[in-house]
Amino acid sequence: MGYDLAHRTVRKISAGRFYPLGATLTSGGVNFALYSRNASDVFLLLFDTPEGDPTDIIRLNTRTRYVWHAFVPGLRAGQLYAYKVRGEFDPRRGLRFNEAKLLIDPYAKAIAGKPRNEDNLLLAYDPQSPERDLSRDDRDNTALVPKSIVVDDRFDWQGDTPPDIPLERLIIYEVHVKGFTAHPSSGVKQPGTYLGFIEKIPYLRALGINAVELLPIQAYAVEDFLTAKGLTNYWGYNTLGFFAPESSYGTGRALGCQVDEFKALVRELHRAGIEVILDVVYNHTAEGSELGPTLSFRGIDNPTHYCLTGNEYEPSRCYLNPTGCGNSLNLAQAPVIRLVMDSLRYWVEVMHVDGFRFDLASVLGRERGMFEKSASFFDAASQDPVLGRIKLIAEPWDLGTYQVGNFPVDWSEWNGRFRDTMRRFGKGDDGQAPDLGCRLTGSADLYSDDGRSAYNSINFITCHDGFTLADLVAYDEKHNDANQEENRDGSNDNNSWNCGVEGPTDDPAVLRLRKQQVKNFACSLLFAAGTPMILGGDEFMRSQQGNNNAYCQDNEIAWFNWEDVERHRDTLDFFRGTIELCRRFPVLQKRKFFTGRDQNGTGIPDIQWFGANLDEPAWWDPGLRTLCYLLDGDEAPGGGGAYVLFLIFNADHRLQYVQIPPLPDGKTWYRIVDTSLEAGEDLLADGQEVPIDPPGCYLANARSTVVLVGR
Repeated sequence: MGYDLAHRTVRKISAGRFYPLGATLTSGGVNFALYSRNASDVFLLLFDTPEGDPTDIIRLNTRTRYVWHAFVPGLRAGQLYAYKVRGEFDPRRGLRFNEAKLLIDPYAKAIAGKPRNEDNLLLAYDPQSPERDLSRDDRDNTALVPKSIVVDDRFDWQGDTPPDIPLERLIIYEVHVKGFTAHPSSGVKQPGTYLGFIEKIPYLRALGINAVELLPIQAYAVEDFLTAKGLTNYWGYNTLGFFAPESSYGTGRALGCQVDEFKALVRELHRAGIEVILDVVYNHTAEGSELGPTLSFRGIDNPTHYCLTGNEYEPSRCYLNPTGCGNSLNLAQAPVIRLVMDSLRYWVEVMHVDGFRFDLASVLGRERGMFEKSASFFDAASQDPVLGRIKLIAEPWDLGTYQVGNFPVDWSEWNGRFRDTMRRFGKGDDGQAPDLGCRLTGSADLYSDDGRSAYNSINFITCHDGFTLADLVAYDEKHNDANQEENRDGSNDNNSWNCGVEGPTDDPAVLRLRKQQVKNFACSLLFAAGTPMILGGDEFMRSQQGNNNAYCQDNEIAWFNWEDVERHRDTLDFFRGTIELCRRFPVLQKRKFFTGRDQNGTGIPDIQWFGANLDEPAWWDPGLRTLCYLLDGDEAPGGGGAYVLFLIFNADHRLQYVQIPPLPDGKTWYRIVDTSLEAGEDLLADGQEVPIDPPGCYLANARSTVVLVGR
């Protein structure tokens, strides 16, 4: 049914204010404000239920600085609302107004439900027309579009303060809110929810985690092509609302309950000393290309919000697509920068989060078609007093550009070079030693030239996008058949090694080697200079059955199976032990780059490199697979006195006889770590270290990592 947009309300409204944007609750009612430069009319629709007819249709008669606004008295928190916007429909000029289509407020702090594209009613054009998106569909879709919810920002934070942990002491755990507890084995009361996640906080504390990086929790939409196959957008990289927590992770006990439930999660994580970093997607929206649904921005002011293929004088119907997702937000436009900055500040000031990881962050720095370190968004973020005190982490690439090492000084980056080098060295590829040296010492070649430090390198070996660590050592090839794309999706360049058998096996030798490789990767991740990020579940061998692109698998393929915790308790204990070891020996959480020079005034270089015979490593030799180095622990506060660490990374398939540097009189070498040994001996607790006998050498088993302490 269509609705006459003639003024239809008995409420006595007033002009209200043009700021702040969105729906602002006051003691007397709600102020509504919506930006649209090119609209001719804007209508506010109020609802009592998400699927019901509008109770009021209010024409916003006042516009200030292209913001349409009104104050509606008597409204309270929980009020449902949406917009319809009238204007010219001329796609060739970038104008796609269609007053038949209901629109979500871009500033909505909560959204009720998901869009339903029944009979293609979310499309503003007629898909049967030979003109496709140049045609216009005048069928009304009010019942199928989620409604925005007026939110009361008040919450009992119980004195919450941010942990404010320096990056060099951070251990990041990348995890999906739902997948963490959705499996029946989680044993939580509210599985797959913000509140269910709270019940697992003691597990994270016991592991030694002090930061969680949550896959997108901003409200998202599911693409039609996935719905048609019975799949869904599990990861959530398809943002529908930049201020609204995802409703499906709430308990559903009341409209908008997801807001307070997310706040409760943040509060309890902070109480446990764990920071909250959000994975956010400001590079594109859920509206896709010109053939996608009209849900919000497209119908509110398309040429302002999106990068179109024409120019500002002659916009085009088509969208620039460096994201590969159909569109790209136009951060060269001041209203769009304001939207993103307002959203980020909201999550920090109102929701109390501690930082952000920006998906495809290179897109945010694209101006005039090229990546710019001084792009408008980066400049705005660096000058903002709120964002200046939190953690900003870039995924430094997009569909067409790879910008690892090129972000501004106040940004950290996912270090893709670290991931690739560690994988290649770990499986024994030729010629990896020189780059391995750079990655272990903080990637100074990437970050030292612009004032950044080792901790700006977010080191990772696995993440949500790709193999889990268990699958990295169990599969040579991806196995994505469950995605129903004939195994064409997902990366083919995985640098993985199955240890001799593809997939599941009962061979004890293969299983032992796989666990040893997992422990090797844990050492290279956690002992390298920089900020380590662990993929959630890697610590207990979580597998996705060889699927390296589980974005659409909201099921046991991607969920945590907590029964694996007991099955792989030895691996979990090893991860826990390596994290504790980093805190026991702070030189392993070094703030500065290792340089090979005396930085501490002790007369000892901060790092010394060795081959197996205490000679200079043969960096030029492509067959160099055994690399050793000595770390000076004198500078480390709280380290228990002067000490040195000797680390052996042996990726060779053969045992290596390694000579150990002599120590001054009165000091002894002790073994702490040897990944080739059985559980319980592979990593020794403080006070249980074993003295090396004979003291001058160590037999490093094939494909092993060894850590010795001299004191």
